[in-house]
Amino acid sequence: MAGVIAPMLTIEEGRRAVGLARAALTAYIENRERIEAGDLPPPFQEKAGVFVTLREDGELRGCIGYPEPVMALGQAIVDSAINAGARDPRFPRVRPEELSRIVIEVSVLTPPRRYPVRNRELPEAVRVGEHGLIVRRGMWSGLLLPQVATEWEFDATDFLCQTCLKAGLPPDSWIDDETEVLFFEGQVFAEVAPGGEVVEKDPESSS
Repeated sequence: MAGVIAPMLTIEEGRRAVGLARAALTAYIENRERIEAGDLPPPFQEKAGVFVTLREDGELRGCIGYPEPVMALGQAIVDSAINAGARDPRFPRVRPEELSRIVIEVSVLTPPRRYPVRNRELPEAVRVGEHGLIVRRGMWSGLLLPQVATEWEFDATDFLCQTCLKAGLPPDSWIDDETEVLFFEGQVFAEVAPGGEVVEKDPESSS
Protein backbone atom coordinates (compact mmCIF):
# COMPACT_ATOMS: atom_id res chain seq x y z
CA MET A 1 0.00 0.00 0.00
CA ALA A 2 1.50 3.33 -1.03
CA GLY A 3 2.76 5.39 1.86
CA VAL A 4 2.98 2.45 4.27
CA ILE A 5 6.01 0.40 3.17
CA ALA A 6 9.30 2.28 3.05
CA PRO A 7 10.61 2.67 -0.51
CA MET A 8 13.79 0.84 -1.39
CA LEU A 9 16.20 3.21 -3.07
CA THR A 10 18.69 2.52 -5.81
CA ILE A 11 22.26 3.65 -5.19
CA GLU A 12 21.64 6.68 -7.42
CA GLU A 13 18.54 7.57 -5.39
CA GLY A 14 20.59 7.05 -2.24
CA ARG A 15 23.09 9.57 -3.54
CA ARG A 16 20.22 11.98 -4.17
CA ALA A 17 19.02 11.41 -0.59
CA VAL A 18 22.41 12.24 0.92
CA GLY A 19 22.87 15.18 -1.44
CA LEU A 20 19.48 16.54 -0.38
CA ALA A 21 20.42 16.18 3.28
CA ARG A 22 23.69 18.07 2.74
CA ALA A 23 21.96 20.82 0.76
CA ALA A 24 19.32 21.23 3.47
CA LEU A 25 21.89 21.29 6.27
CA THR A 26 24.16 23.74 4.46
CA ALA A 27 21.37 26.16 3.54
CA TYR A 28 20.04 26.22 7.09
CA ILE A 29 23.37 26.49 8.91
CA GLU A 30 24.82 29.12 6.56
CA ASN A 31 21.74 31.19 5.74
CA ARG A 32 18.90 30.03 8.02
CA GLU A 33 17.06 28.97 4.85
CA ARG A 34 14.80 25.92 4.67
CA ILE A 35 15.00 24.44 1.19
CA GLU A 36 12.19 22.56 -0.55
CA ALA A 37 12.62 18.89 -1.39
CA GLY A 38 12.15 19.78 -5.06
CA ASP A 39 11.60 17.53 -8.07
CA LEU A 40 12.75 14.08 -6.98
CA PRO A 41 12.14 10.49 -8.16
CA PRO A 42 8.87 8.78 -7.10
CA PRO A 43 10.27 7.01 -4.00
CA PHE A 44 10.87 10.42 -2.43
CA GLN A 45 7.14 11.16 -2.69
CA GLU A 46 6.24 8.08 -0.61
CA LYS A 47 5.90 8.32 3.15
CA ALA A 48 8.81 6.74 5.00
CA GLY A 49 10.68 6.96 8.27
CA VAL A 50 14.18 8.37 8.02
CA PHE A 51 17.10 9.42 10.21
CA VAL A 52 19.97 11.73 9.30
CA THR A 53 23.24 11.15 11.16
CA LEU A 54 26.10 13.64 11.25
CA ARG A 55 29.65 12.62 12.15
CA GLU A 56 32.64 14.92 12.59
CA ASP A 57 36.13 13.40 12.70
CA GLY A 58 34.50 10.02 13.27
CA GLU A 59 32.46 11.18 16.27
CA LEU A 60 28.69 11.56 16.41
CA ARG A 61 27.67 15.19 15.85
CA GLY A 62 23.90 14.85 15.57
CA CYS A 63 21.22 12.30 14.77
CA ILE A 64 17.51 13.03 14.45
CA GLY A 65 14.69 11.69 12.32
CA TYR A 66 11.22 10.25 12.02
CA PRO A 67 10.72 6.63 13.16
CA GLU A 68 7.27 6.45 11.58
CA PRO A 69 6.27 7.09 7.93
CA VAL A 70 4.48 10.37 8.69
CA MET A 71 5.53 12.44 5.66
CA ALA A 72 7.03 12.15 2.19
CA LEU A 73 10.61 10.88 2.28
CA GLY A 74 12.04 13.98 0.58
CA GLN A 75 10.50 16.35 3.12
CA ALA A 76 11.47 14.06 5.99
CA ILE A 77 15.11 14.14 4.84
CA VAL A 78 15.11 17.96 4.71
CA ASP A 79 13.58 18.26 8.19
CA SER A 80 15.84 15.59 9.69
CA ALA A 81 19.03 17.11 8.28
CA ILE A 82 18.14 20.53 9.68
CA ASN A 83 17.14 19.10 13.06
CA ALA A 84 20.28 16.95 13.30
CA GLY A 85 22.45 20.01 12.73
CA ALA A 86 20.54 22.59 14.73
CA ARG A 87 18.18 20.88 17.20
CA ASP A 88 19.79 17.74 18.60
CA PRO A 89 19.70 18.54 22.35
CA ARG A 90 22.86 16.49 22.96
CA PHE A 91 25.05 18.78 20.86
CA PRO A 92 25.60 22.50 20.17
CA ARG A 93 24.36 23.78 16.86
CA VAL A 94 26.64 22.98 13.91
CA ARG A 95 28.72 26.00 12.91
CA PRO A 96 29.29 26.93 9.24
CA GLU A 97 33.01 26.18 9.51
CA GLU A 98 32.21 22.60 10.58
CA LEU A 99 30.30 21.70 7.41
CA SER A 100 33.45 20.77 5.50
CA ARG A 101 34.39 18.26 8.22
CA ILE A 102 31.01 16.56 8.62
CA VAL A 103 30.09 13.23 7.02
CA ILE A 104 26.36 12.73 6.38
CA GLU A 105 24.49 9.44 6.62
CA VAL A 106 20.83 8.86 5.67
CA SER A 107 18.94 5.82 6.97
CA VAL A 108 15.59 5.05 5.28
CA LEU A 109 13.40 2.94 7.57
CA THR A 110 10.68 0.35 7.21
CA PRO A 111 7.58 0.91 9.39
CA PRO A 112 8.12 -0.29 12.98
CA ARG A 113 6.34 -3.50 14.01
CA ARG A 114 6.12 -5.74 17.05
CA TYR A 115 7.97 -9.00 17.46
CA PRO A 116 5.65 -12.05 17.42
CA VAL A 117 7.11 -13.40 20.69
CA ARG A 118 6.87 -12.76 24.43
CA ASN A 119 9.34 -10.17 25.67
CA ARG A 120 11.49 -12.73 27.49
CA GLU A 121 12.08 -14.42 24.12
CA LEU A 122 13.25 -11.23 22.41
CA PRO A 123 17.00 -12.01 22.44
CA GLU A 124 16.29 -14.95 20.11
CA ALA A 125 14.17 -12.76 17.79
CA VAL A 126 16.42 -9.69 17.47
CA ARG A 127 18.66 -9.89 14.38
CA VAL A 128 21.73 -7.83 15.24
CA GLY A 129 22.82 -5.57 12.39
CA GLU A 130 19.53 -6.02 10.56
CA HIS A 131 17.00 -4.77 13.11
CA GLY A 132 16.76 -1.36 14.68
CA LEU A 133 14.83 -1.17 17.96
CA ILE A 134 12.24 1.10 19.55
CA VAL A 135 11.33 0.70 23.23
CA ARG A 136 8.22 2.41 24.62
CA ARG A 137 6.72 2.44 28.08
CA GLY A 138 4.36 5.18 29.22
CA MET A 139 5.91 8.54 28.42
CA TRP A 140 9.34 6.98 27.81
CA SER A 141 10.60 6.10 24.36
CA GLY A 142 14.00 5.32 22.84
CA LEU A 143 15.30 4.27 19.42
CA LEU A 144 18.59 2.84 18.18
CA LEU A 145 19.35 2.34 14.48
CA PRO A 146 20.49 -1.08 13.18
CA GLN A 147 24.07 0.07 12.60
CA VAL A 148 24.49 1.05 16.26
CA ALA A 149 24.55 -2.60 17.35
CA THR A 150 27.37 -3.50 14.98
CA GLU A 151 29.33 -0.30 15.57
CA TRP A 152 29.37 -1.03 19.31
CA GLU A 153 29.57 -4.83 18.94
CA PHE A 154 26.38 -5.40 20.94
CA ASP A 155 24.76 -8.81 21.10
CA ALA A 156 20.96 -8.99 21.08
CA THR A 157 20.61 -8.64 24.86
CA ASP A 158 23.04 -5.72 24.98
CA PHE A 159 21.10 -4.02 22.19
CA LEU A 160 17.79 -4.42 24.03
CA CYS A 161 19.32 -3.07 27.24
CA GLN A 162 20.95 -0.12 25.49
CA THR A 163 17.67 0.82 23.79
CA CYS A 164 15.97 0.79 27.19
CA LEU A 165 18.67 3.10 28.54
CA LYS A 166 18.18 5.39 25.51
CA ALA A 167 14.50 5.57 26.53
CA GLY A 168 15.46 6.57 30.07
CA LEU A 169 14.36 3.22 31.47
CA PRO A 170 16.22 0.61 33.53
CA PRO A 171 18.22 -1.64 31.17
CA ASP A 172 16.18 -4.77 31.87
CA SER A 173 12.80 -3.10 31.20
CA TRP A 174 12.47 -5.00 27.92
CA ILE A 175 11.78 -8.22 29.86
CA ASP A 176 8.43 -6.88 31.15
CA ASP A 177 5.55 -7.53 28.74
CA GLU A 178 4.15 -4.09 29.59
CA THR A 179 7.12 -2.61 27.75
CA GLU A 180 6.50 -2.29 24.01
CA VAL A 181 9.45 -3.39 21.87
CA LEU A 182 9.28 -2.70 18.13
CA PHE A 183 11.74 -3.43 15.36
CA PHE A 184 12.42 -1.94 11.93
CA GLU A 185 14.98 -2.33 9.17
CA GLY A 186 16.98 0.34 7.41
CA GLN A 187 18.71 1.13 4.15
CA VAL A 188 21.78 3.24 4.89
CA PHE A 189 23.59 5.61 2.52
CA ALA A 190 26.63 7.58 3.65
CA GLU A 191 29.40 9.83 2.40
CA VAL A 192 32.84 8.21 2.40
CA ALA A 193 34.34 11.63 3.20
CA PRO A 194 32.73 15.04 3.85
CA GLY A 195 30.84 15.99 0.70
CA GLY A 196 32.42 13.04 -1.13
CA GLU A 197 31.35 9.77 -2.73
CA VAL A 198 28.16 8.18 -1.38
CA VAL A 199 27.95 4.43 -0.81
CA GLU A 200 25.29 2.09 0.50
CA LYS A 201 26.45 0.70 3.84
CA ASP A 202 25.87 -2.81 5.11
CA PRO A 203 24.31 -2.31 8.59
CA GLU A 204 25.67 -5.73 9.60
CA SER A 205 29.23 -4.58 9.02
CA SER A 206 31.02 -2.44 11.62
CA SER A 207 33.43 -1.06 9.01
